Amino acid sequence: MREGIVFIGVGSNLDDPLEQCRRAIRCIGETEDIRVLRCSSFYRTEPHGLQEQPWFVNAVVEVRTALPPRALLDRLKGIEKTMGRLPGEKWGPRVIDLDLLLYDQRVIDEEGLTVPHPEMHKRRFVLAPLHELAPYTIHPAFGISVQGLLERLEDTGSVEMISDPAE
Repeated sequence: MREGIVFIGVGSNLDDPLEQCRRAIRCIGETEDIRVLRCSSFYRTEPHGLQEQPWFVNAVVEVRTALPPRALLDRLKGIEKTMGRLPGEKWGPRVIDLDLLLYDQRVIDEEGLTVPHPEMHKRRFVLAPLHELAPYTIHPAFGISVQGLLERLEDTGSVEMISDPAE
């Protein structure tokens, strides 16, 4: 299979969230058949859904891989498990969350795997770091750029840049 460009959302709000995100990105880069190309800045973000929890740190990482989408998702879930993620409440606190946002320009709708991520276009904490890396990338299901999605976004949640990826 040919290599593809993939965007992965990274988030945490437990146990030093900034370090957890950095650790997850290192783990992604150390995974066989995945090469990290770029990472967005890190953002401090207001919780989505369940409000009574610590704020999150979020970022987006761009990778190149020849892994098919299901195999890539399995690797990401393996990293989450290795880092101590446990099953929990939807939108609840988590030590790490890795979401497959975009896989090339593919639209995938299978049991347990939907690409583009079905909620990404509604979430400022995803679109802000994705916009930093790929403002003109087109959402394959909607035909609208990331910049266009961000301009149309109704989500008013707070998203503040806190750290450059190089720090």
